[in-house]
Amino acid sequence: SPPGFGCADAKIFRKGSCTLGLSVGVLKETQPGERRVAITPKVLDVLSKSNAEVWIERDAGTESGFADESFSTKGAKIATRAEVLQHAEVLFTVVPPEPETLRKGQVVIGLCDPLGNPQLADRYAKAGVTLFAMELVPRTTRAQSMDVLSSMASIAGYKAVLLAASALSRLFPMMTTAAGTIAPARVLVIGAGVAGLQAIATARRLGAVVSGYDVRSAVKEQIESLGAKFVNIDIGAAGEGQGGYARQLTPEEIQKQRDQMAAVLTEQDVVITTAAVPGRRAPLLVTRDMMKGMQPGTVILDMAAQYGGNCEVTKAGETVMQNGVAVIGPVNLPATVPGHASQMYSRNLVTFLKNMMTKEGALNIDTNDDIVRDTLVARDGEIVNARVKELLGAAKS
Repeated sequence: SPPGFGCADAKIFRKGSCTLGLSVGVLKETQPGERRVAITPKVLDVLSKSNAEVWIERDAGTESGFADESFSTKGAKIATRAEVLQHAEVLFTVVPPEPETLRKGQVVIGLCDPLGNPQLADRYAKAGVTLFAMELVPRTTRAQSMDVLSSMASIAGYKAVLLAASALSRLFPMMTTAAGTIAPARVLVIGAGVAGLQAIATARRLGAVVSGYDVRSAVKEQIESLGAKFVNIDIGAAGEGQGGYARQLTPEEIQKQRDQMAAVLTEQDVVITTAAVPGRRAPLLVTRDMMKGMQPGTVILDMAAQYGGNCEVTKAGETVMQNGVAVIGPVNLPATVPGHASQMYSRNLVTFLKNMMTKEGALNIDTNDDIVRDTLVARDGEIVNARVKELLGAAKS
């Protein structure tokens, strides 16, 4: 890119017969346990058609199964971290780097947990770096192909079942053998969002007898369409809030839910909990008292472990034994399936970037576009997202 070429006023630069467009950089992830990469060879063709130049840090895709050669043969430039940071106007990341290592005017697109960690967004604003949070992509039809949370939740739901099956002391499917008939495992999935529905489908594929529960009665049909039984718990009112999401329950409704759920838990071999709320502690769904009736050898897989846990005894990144029940608290499940997780994530990112590019390949940050407006967190030295600004104000007061 020529000197002074900035993303804020990106233009096509012509030199002879060569046309250079936007310069996109991808860094090797440095957070412990993060094995994903923000771009894969498959999506490089999409960027090249938009005249984009792609710089990738050496070995960035190794842990995801993508060698440097698979990128370079598609036209990407393999370089050092310093070279990527020097050339890139837009950075694709999984976990955004420290803003102090970036230069003013760069654009970063990634998973920055703006509602759980608004202080990072504030540091980005102070550094003069433009930040987009992929967690904030609106749940609209037009934005479905950019919905990172749904992509990663689907992978997490699948992997959660595999971990639970591996930890269980019995088999999932029914088997008729010369040594007798083995009854199928009974699996309960609490929460029927993307992760929960994928968990239900995966457990069914493994041959378990599966039940599903959600406070939103509207998802009953979705649970049953996957061959699972819907657990009917009466809390005295609808659990559905605005936009089809689960609403916050009253203390009385929570107690009714727990009393009835405790009886259901006694019948299960595996319980998978999936409830998480962005920017908040995960709701407590399984208390110590509720676990007292569960049989030794039962497994609870808490997918909300890194957000405080749906189970009272959950510890993030650990397996806790409670009265013979194994409570598993995995963190960052998508990173444990890095190949396909990276493939889906990179497609989400490229589609998101393409939405902001002109036909000539220039970047156009148009806040009249709801996708751009909702995901834009920091720009021109300021926090521009109202929700993040509110959280920062509350933290300072």
